[in-house]
Amino acid sequence: MPTAIVTERLTKSYGRARGVVELELTVAAGEVYGFLGPNGAGKTTTIRTLLDFLHPTSGRAEVLGLDSRRDSLEIRRRVGYLPGDLVLYERLTGREHLDWLASLRGGGDATARDALVERFQADLDRPIRQLSKGNRQKLGLVQAFMHDADLLVLDEPTAGLDPLMQEEFHDLLRETVDAGRTVFLSSHSLDEVQHVADRVGIIREGRLVAVERVEELRERASRRVDVRFAPAVTPDPSAFTGLPGVTDVSVRGDLVSFGVTGSIRPVLRVAADLDVVDLLSRPADLEEIFLTYYRGDEAADGPGDEHGAAS
Repeated sequence: MPTAIVTERLTKSYGRARGVVELELTVAAGEVYGFLGPNGAGKTTTIRTLLDFLHPTSGRAEVLGLDSRRDSLEIRRRVGYLPGDLVLYERLTGREHLDWLASLRGGGDATARDALVERFQADLDRPIRQLSKGNRQKLGLVQAFMHDADLLVLDEPTAGLDPLMQEEFHDLLRETVDAGRTVFLSSHSLDEVQHVADRVGIIREGRLVAVERVEELRERASRRVDVRFAPAVTPDPSAFTGLPGVTDVSVRGDLVSFGVTGSIRPVLRVAADLDVVDLLSRPADLEEIFLTYYRGDEAADGPGDEHGAAS
């Protein structure tokens, strides 16, 4: 499969301080790749090294088939970038700022820009110093997407956005990938990444500790099931204990509650033969799996080679 980003043992050190360590990263063309980790894990360092704002201590990277050092100017022409520490010229209006950025790229497509401005309800007429964080972020999104870049590199893209604008952003990501472009989305937000990414790479303390397809993570995540019995029935938890994938069975009054990993069919078959009046299955939540990687639990420590994990 064509690749948008490839790194080979990419390392960036700040003297004795850790940046990223021997990062082996492969992002396929046409996917949303979620780059996930807590603050300080190395996400922003990775992005700045890919775009040649920082020079690697060792190793190498290719972006869109180009060498990140030798071909950095051409890479930047083909990349839309939203930094996590977005800085805008305070005295300019939003319109003046977008016009200036477009001029740096030779003009750009005003129609595409205007459509994005309307979509995100961006305020173009006030000086940027008067705008809220959310309205500044809207300008950042517009400037990243308005050139129809081959690759979008987005660092904490929904910071400051309200829920409606976050949903609009998610729709835009889907349209971008449908058009054959690639999104590299760096975030510490578990909820955001699991809803929009095809795959996630999890970085901790500068090292890539896992690469997983989101669907595979969901299959491993435990959903919570509550089974309520008729008032006259004494719940028997043993009916569910021992079923495939069932863990943590508990009883509270007329309610039996437990976790289920994998298929819920065995639970439904047992419940159908009992005097059950209600059954509630809550969707699998990936948060606990992600937090396991964040905490560095031994159970989560495995090979960081994503070539096997991405198959």
